[in-house]
Amino acid sequence: MPPLSGRDLLSLSDLSADELTELLAFATELKAGKHRPQFPQKVLGLLFRKASTRTRVSFSVAMYQLGGQVLDLHSGVTQVGRGEPTSDTARVLDRYLDVVAIRTFDQAEVQEFADYASMPVINALTDLEHPCQILADLLTIQEEFGTLQGLTLTYLGDGNNVAHSLLLGCAMVGMNVHVAGPTGYAPAPAIVEQANQLMQGRGKVLVTTDPEAAVKEAQVLYTDVWASMGQESEAGDRLPIFQPYQVNDALLQQASKEAIVLHCLPAHRGEEITHDVMEGTASRVWDQAENRMHAQKALLASVLS
Repeated sequence: MPPLSGRDLLSLSDLSADELTELLAFATELKAGKHRPQFPQKVLGLLFRKASTRTRVSFSVAMYQLGGQVLDLHSGVTQVGRGEPTSDTARVLDRYLDVVAIRTFDQAEVQEFADYASMPVINALTDLEHPCQILADLLTIQEEFGTLQGLTLTYLGDGNNVAHSLLLGCAMVGMNVHVAGPTGYAPAPAIVEQANQLMQGRGKVLVTTDPEAAVKEAQVLYTDVWASMGQESEAGDRLPIFQPYQVNDALLQQASKEAIVLHCLPAHRGEEITHDVMEGTASRVWDQAENRMHAQKALLASVLS
């Protein structure tokens, strides 16, 4: 079990490269049934300001399979929704819970919660990062190819939280990572610089507006919705801007012959990805969704150990 007892995961960069590798190996063993760690009477709190399907259900099932309990603390049933300060909520919940996963807008809220709570705090999604998603992504890629180092992943679309965490995660494991999107929608320069530092010369970080150049010989094509939660009002304006970055058969043909396609879901078929690719032989989207549970089970067991 990775030595993460009591640790927070606010960003993938909170892990070392070795810890990330160990966590993925542990998730593989849990998925295969080689270990069955149990944490009876441990309680996971889910503090969500954003709606969720995969994150909510995968964390809940993972905790139940570890023998623990789950409390759903969405803003509609707590004082968080009525303006209680994050610092107050953190100090109270710290007296009740053993671990908390937070899904919200501002990264600073997760950081503040961690500053005031001694229990492990997990970033289940913010507008800046989505580290738990990338744990599942890397697990899926490793299952497919048997390795991570030296592969090339190309992300097409908005330089959002998923793109940020992919940049960090791929760099940590020595994967080439390409991000292709329209001008004005690139990932944050600070994240790109951090990824370059984490790569340590083992691979290439590329940010470009050219989708065909980005996918050339890539083993993994990855996309996400073009307008994330909170950006719904921009969706119509973004459609024509992002159309050249749609993952379709023509673009897939430019990638490696062994390329697989990933999407963190929910998908808008016919926009960022076509129905044929989503349901095609290259798609590993459903394995990827399942692996959210296995990766997060490994993470929960590690921080609770």
